[in-house]
Amino acid sequence: MSSVAEREQLDAALGALRSDDKPVMMKLHRLARSVQQLGQIIERVNNAGSELVVLDMGGTVVDTSNPTGKLILNVMSSVVQIEREMMLECQREDIAKAKAEGEYKGCKPTARAKTDMVKLALDESVSKSQICRDLQISKTSLYCVAKQLRV
Repeated sequence: MSSVAEREQLDAALGALRSDDKPVMMKLHRLARSVQQLGQIIERVNNAGSELVVLDMGGTVVDTSNPTGKLILNVMSSVVQIEREMMLECQREDIAKAKAEGEYKGCKPTARAKTDMVKLALDESVSKSQICRDLQISKTSLYCVAKQLRV
């Protein structure tokens, strides 16, 4: 799931942790997008009496059950955050340049153009999966339109 969306499965997994559990992540950047967010997740893991394990940290396994693992995780989370911020900065600069040159049009709001059809289908209790198939829109777009309809 996107890091900006609600992460219900992650919340459920963290909520189910018991003492001595070791949740395992393949890659750190898939767990959190900022040092603050990672700190909150690690705090939840620690409060449950558990320790986090990250498997793919440049060929090294990081286990937060020891001080060295905690240090490496904190340093790497800072690197991940700055890497993401630099990527977003470059992306913003590229978009601004493309807009200035008249080359950036953005995404076509296809789902928003189908708001009336989405509303009708939702009012008729058509399943969300069926609406997406029928209108050829993504579930993310459907939820975005549905959220706007509730306002």
